[in-house]
Amino acid sequence: MESIISVKSLQKSFKKNRVLKDVSFEVKKGSIFALLGSNGAGKTTCVRILATLSKADGGEATINGHSVRREADAVRRSISLTGQYAAVDEALTGRENLILMAKLRRLPDAAKKADDALAAFRLTDAGGRQASTYSGGMRRRLDIAMSLLGDPQIIFLDEPTTGLDPQSRLSMWDMVRGLTDEGKTVFLTTQYLEEAEALADYVAILHEGKITAEGTPEQLKTLLPRGGVQLTFLRSAEAKKAAELLATYPIKFEGDSTKVFNVTTDGCAAEFAKVLTILNDGGVKIAQFTQINPSLEDVFLTIIGEKEGM
Repeated sequence: MESIISVKSLQKSFKKNRVLKDVSFEVKKGSIFALLGSNGAGKTTCVRILATLSKADGGEATINGHSVRREADAVRRSISLTGQYAAVDEALTGRENLILMAKLRRLPDAAKKADDALAAFRLTDAGGRQASTYSGGMRRRLDIAMSLLGDPQIIFLDEPTTGLDPQSRLSMWDMVRGLTDEGKTVFLTTQYLEEAEALADYVAILHEGKITAEGTPEQLKTLLPRGGVQLTFLRSAEAKKAAELLATYPIKFEGDSTKVFNVTTDGCAAEFAKVLTILNDGGVKIAQFTQINPSLEDVFLTIIGEKEGM
């Protein structure tokens, strides 16, 4: 696939604070790209520069073939931006919000565009209600519906599920997947690692002003050779004895459970066999044995930890 966003050596400082030092990446057309980073890593700053809301101090970025710095108007015609907080007028109804946005974008037949958007985002029944009465998930859907008026090719979603309950988050994930089914490109920033793992075709990790790792979620997971096993026991006493026998391994009990814990190993079959042999020789019976593969969260925490000397 061809690149629709290209970022090369992007730099940005706020007084003496260098937020972006040397950021480079490519986003393929029709994909979901996730930019990950801790709070204050510069994700939103990067999005604001690409959306022409802020100017970079150095480097170059192009969107849909247009320079963000020199052709801002052309860039704006290709994109939409949904920020961390829903930008809806709560004094207006959902339909009135959409009509207002359609008129601001100078779209013909604003009322029809609003009705079509309400239907597409499952808000028709709530269209006549004030936005102040909407739940967080409904507000977020309305916000995205407003940003998609005008059929932009590239959608920036800056932490779109912040503050949403689990059900609304899953609904939002389905909506994001639907955007790429229509051929759109999604640029996503998120603090939820499982969100990036569930949605993204490609991930870049931003840390200390630079991209420290990038690739598909599966490619990033291969950076960690470690694996592990989850052991379940019928009785707490057996789990306690097992933990003592395996004291040379990193062990973590699952939540409040006293019968289930995870054992970190190097991931090879011989090490798994060794764990089982130790327990068998110690007279401990396992109720369930499950192999654990590294997650994107494991990769992220390892990379951030290594960079910070943790």
